[in-house]
Amino acid sequence: MQIQVNTDKNIEGTEALKQQVASTLERILDRFSNHITRVEVHLSDENSASKDTSMDKRCLLEVRVAGMQPVSVTDQADTVDQVVTGAARKMVSALDSALGKMSKS
Repeated sequence: MQIQVNTDKNIEGTEALKQQVASTLERILDRFSNHITRVEVHLSDENSASKDTSMDKRCLLEVRVAGMQPVSVTDQADTVDQVVTGAARKMVSALDSALGKMSKS
């Protein structure tokens, strides 16, 4: 499973951040690893670092599954770690649904 992490200008896309995101996604999406070819992660800080508001981190996850259209989910939270975990958990539900429908066809 290939994981690509993209950040906006308000989140520093360090190697440590990319490793942390990849580790979280690999752990949570592990049972789908045989189906997933690629995961694109788009992290953004909706209000930038200059404003102190909650739920300003956003994560868009787009997963490409062999033989299917891409599946995408978004989540918002206070921290990058929380938003990646939340989006990954939403993706588990989306993949359960999408792969369940595919197996019934």
